[in-house]
Amino acid sequence: MDEQQQPPYEQVPPYQQPPQYQQPPQYAAPPQAAGEGLSDNAAAAIAYLTIIPAIIFLVMEPYNRKPFIKFNAFQCLGLAVVGFVVGFVNIIPILGQIIFLVVMLGLLVMWVMCIINASQGKVFKVPVIGNFAAQQAGL
Repeated sequence: MDEQQQPPYEQVPPYQQPPQYQQPPQYAAPPQAAGEGLSDNAAAAIAYLTIIPAIIFLVMEPYNRKPFIKFNAFQCLGLAVVGFVVGFVNIIPILGQIIFLVVMLGLLVMWVMCIINASQGKVFKVPVIGNFAAQQAGL
């Protein structure tokens, strides 16, 4: 039996990135001093989770002196009060329930927008509630 000769295997060169490719820039938050706590943006966004962190940030010493955090905490409390009051409209059959669903959907959208803007360091005023919160926070 004749053995057939197999062609020699070619070596594949190692992968090299194309010359036009550049690494995307890496962004890092500025370092904080030890014991400083949460950044203003993080504290403002956390204030919207429930009314408990909002009340805590209004009472705790380093956070209650910062107007941005106070504004977001007061605005969270305002949104919670509006949600509580609108909950009583749900008692009314049909029309009250439709109003309740529409208003609660609007509150949900505003709540998400508030969290996003607070985490980015932007002030987002909810109509009526935002002016009251800004007045209380000194903005």
